Amino acid sequence: MKMTLNPKVDKYLIDGCMRCKYGGTPQCKVNNWKEELELLRQLVLETGLTEELKWGVPVYTHKGKNILTVAALKGSANIGFFKGALLTDKRKILQQQGNLQSDRIVRFTDTTEIQRLKNILQEYVLEAIQIEVSGKKVVFKRNPEPIPEELLQAFEDDPAFQQAFYALTPGKQRGYIIYFSQPKQALTRTGRIEKCKEQIFSGSGLHDKYGK
Repeated sequence: MKMTLNPKVDKYLIDGCMRCKYGGTPQCKVNNWKEELELLRQLVLETGLTEELKWGVPVYTHKGKNILTVAALKGSANIGFFKGALLTDKRKILQQQGNLQSDRIVRFTDTTEIQRLKNILQEYVLEAIQIEVSGKKVVFKRNPEPIPEELLQAFEDDPAFQQAFYALTPGKQRGYIIYFSQPKQALTRTGRIEKCKEQIFSGSGLHDKYGK
């Protein structure tokens, strides 16, 4: 099968998502996982998905529908399935981030593990494609966390931001949620979220000494 590499993804593997101040620098988290990300990229492309760049990260689609991402978090390289909750997950390799109800990820910290699971991962990808083709949707339960509507909207607009947020420790997440929820005006809540995005993408908590 012919694989078409997207030059925008080539750039991501060099500079990162450019969403925080570490983009394009040696401190960018992508630099820690380049071999793993490239291997995951090739593995996914072999299934016939189309490679795109959305929200600053590689997204793989089928007939215009988002199937999965291949991207770096601070502690790992990951495949993230948009409707991972619907996968059968026979091998029990999927992980939930925070209280995300639909997305599921598989984390990797070395290429050996990716190579060992290659065939299994490709089976998961093909199942994810079939789920999308079938039209199945995740049935969402009421979120137990008091997350402000403005933050939920930010997640919907930017899934990469959502992944970065749920990669934080529960304590850091709670700190941000409380901070974002405090203002009475929606515009102020939105402003706080926008100002904190760079810090969240860097993996820092609200009161961390960001960048030091």
